[in-house]
Amino acid sequence: MKNQKQQRLSQTTNHFDLLSEEIVFTILDFFGENPIDKKSFSLTCKSFYVIESKHRKNLRPLRQEPLSGILTRYPNITHLDLSLCPRVTDSSLTTISNLCESTLRSIDLSRSGAFSGSGLLRLAVNCRNLVEIDVSNATNLKDAGAAALAEAKNLEKLWMGRCKFVTDMGVGCIAVGCKNLKLISLKWCLGVGDFGVGLIAVKCKEIRSLDLSYLPITDKCLPSILKLQHLEDLVLEGCFGIDDDSLAALKHGCKSLKALDMSSCQNISHLGLSSLTSGTGGLQQLTLAYGSPVTLALADGLKKLSMLQSIKLDGCVVTCAGLKAIGNLCVSLKELSLSKCLGVTDEGLSSIVTKHRELRKLDITCCRKITDVSIAHITNSCTNLTSLRMESCTLVPREAFVLIGQRCPFLEELDLTDNEIDDEGLKSISRCPNLSVLKLGICLNITDEGLIHVGMGCPKLVELDLYRSVEITDSGVSAIACGCPDLEMVNIAYCKDITDSSLMSLSKCSRLNTFESRGCPLITSLGLAAIAVGCRQLAKLDIKKCHNVDDVGMLPLAHFSQNLRQINLSYSSVTDVGLLSLASISCLQSLTILHVKGLTPSGLAAALLACGGLTKVKLQASFKYLLPQPLFEYIEARGCVLQWRDKVFQAELDPKCWKLQLEDMVP
Repeated sequence: MKNQKQQRLSQTTNHFDLLSEEIVFTILDFFGENPIDKKSFSLTCKSFYVIESKHRKNLRPLRQEPLSGILTRYPNITHLDLSLCPRVTDSSLTTISNLCESTLRSIDLSRSGAFSGSGLLRLAVNCRNLVEIDVSNATNLKDAGAAALAEAKNLEKLWMGRCKFVTDMGVGCIAVGCKNLKLISLKWCLGVGDFGVGLIAVKCKEIRSLDLSYLPITDKCLPSILKLQHLEDLVLEGCFGIDDDSLAALKHGCKSLKALDMSSCQNISHLGLSSLTSGTGGLQQLTLAYGSPVTLALADGLKKLSMLQSIKLDGCVVTCAGLKAIGNLCVSLKELSLSKCLGVTDEGLSSIVTKHRELRKLDITCCRKITDVSIAHITNSCTNLTSLRMESCTLVPREAFVLIGQRCPFLEELDLTDNEIDDEGLKSISRCPNLSVLKLGICLNITDEGLIHVGMGCPKLVELDLYRSVEITDSGVSAIACGCPDLEMVNIAYCKDITDSSLMSLSKCSRLNTFESRGCPLITSLGLAAIAVGCRQLAKLDIKKCHNVDDVGMLPLAHFSQNLRQINLSYSSVTDVGLLSLASISCLQSLTILHVKGLTPSGLAAALLACGGLTKVKLQASFKYLLPQPLFEYIEARGCVLQWRDKVFQAELDPKCWKLQLEDMVP
C-alpha cells in the first residue's frame, strides 16, 4: 500500500514537471491580487515554489527585519512597497540596494521615515533602473537626503509630500540631477519656495504632473511652470500666495494643461479665472473647491474652455445665476461635484442637469435645499449616470427615490446616507445590475424587504453600508450575503437587531475584507468565529461595543485571520488571554482597546511586547500611569505610535434621537 501511494505521488510530480516555466508564468498571470492564492500555488510542489518566486514582481512586506531573506527568495522584484513597515532604516536600504541592484524600478517609503540621506544615496547609486521613489512623510529628511535622491539619474516620478525640512537647495539638487522627471509632488514641503520650484520648471523639461499644494509660492515661479510644454496636471491647492495677478501668466501659454486644481486658493476670484480661457483651451478638469463664490461672473470666465469635462466646486457658496451660467457652458460635462455647497437650489441644479445630459458622475452631498424637483430633472436628463452621491439631501421625499432605479440603470455607485428612502425606493434601485457600492447609513425607513430586492437584483455589489439603519435584521443581511457573494466591505454598525445569524450568512462571502459591527449587542463570539473561518481575507474589523464578544471569539481570529491589520476591541469582554492570542497575527498593525474591563496592566504589557508588528495603538489614559516608562520607549522605538484617550464611558442613544441631535448641530 505504501509503495502504491509513493507511485501515485511520483506520477503527480511528473505531471507538474511537464509544464514549462513559461506556461506556469502564464497561469500565474491570471491570478488576482489576493496574495493567499499565489502562496497556496507556491506550496503545491517544489517546482511551483521556485517558479512562483521567479514570477513575483511586486512585494509588500509588513516589517523590515526579514527583508534579506525575502528578497533572496524573490530575485526579480521590480516594485517594493514598504509603506506598511513602520521603520525602514539605512541598513535596510543598503540590503535592498545590494539584492535588487538590477531589477528594482519602484520603491514606496511613504510611511517609513527612519532612514537618512546615506541610505537613500546607496539606493540611488546602486539601483540604476529606479524610475519611481515615494518618500512622502519623511518629516526628518533634509537637503542632504534630497541631494542623495538626485543621484537617481533615471528617476521619472518622485513624491516628497510633507518633507518639511527640505528647502530650495535640496529641490535644486533634484532638478539638476533628475532631468527625466515627469511627476513630482512637493505637497506641504513648506521650506520650498519660488526658487526651488522655478529650478524644477527650468531643468526638468519633461514634467507632466506637478503638485505644489500648500507651498509658499507666488507669481514669480508661475511663468517658468507654464512654459513646460508637456505639463498636463497642475495642483495649486492652498497656495495662498497665488492671486488674480499671478494667473495673468496663464494668458501666455500652457496649452498642454488638462487638469488644474486651485482648491482653497482664497485670493483668486473670477477675475483671475478669466485668464484660463486664452492660454489653457485644452483644460478638461477644473477644481475650485472651497474657493470664491460661484457667481455669474465666475461662470462666464469659463465659457471658452471648450474641452472641459469635469468641474469640482465642493464647499463653495453658489448662486442660482452662477449655476445657470455653468449650465449654459458650451461643453458636455461628464463630472460635476457640488458637495457641501451652500446655495444649491432646485432651480439652479435643474438648470445644469437639463443642459449636461452626458453627466456620468454627480455629487450633491449635503445640498440640503433640493427636493424631488431636482431628482426628477436629474433622472430624466442624466440617464447614463454611473455615480450619484447625495448624502443628507433630507428634503427629498421617499417617493422621489423610485425615479433613480427607473431611469438610471447604469449606476455603479450610489450614496443615499441620511435620506428618506424606503423599501419601494430600494426595490427600484435593485434594477441597477451594475451597482457595486451602495451606502444606506442612517436610512431609518428601510427594512429587510428592501434589502431582499437589492440582494436579488445587484449581484455585483462589493460595498454595503447600513450604519444605523436600525430596522434591518438578519433576514435582510442574509439576502444580501446570498445574492452578493463578492462583498468586500460591510458596515452594520448600530443595527441593534443583528445577531450571529447575519455573521454566519456573511461568512460565505470569502472576499470580505472590511467588517464593522460596532454597537450590535446581540453579536457573540460564535458569529465572530464564523467570520474568521469563512472570510480569510479579513483585514479590518470593528467590534466596538459588542459586549458579548470575549476571548472565545479571539481564538478563531488568531488562527484563521492572518491578514487582519486593524481591529477595534473597545467596550468588548475580551481579557488578557484573548488579547495576547492576537500576537500570532503577523499582519496586525492597528489596535484600539478602550474601556476593556478584563484587561490588566500586566496583560496589556505582554500583548504589546508580543505583537511585534504594531504601528498604532489607542489606549485608555489610565494605563499610562500603571505601566513602566521603559516599556513605552521600547514600543515606540519599534515604530509604534501610542495614542492615549481619556474618554469617559457613554451610554448609547436611541438612533432616532441621535439623528435629531445631529441635525440640530448642522447649520
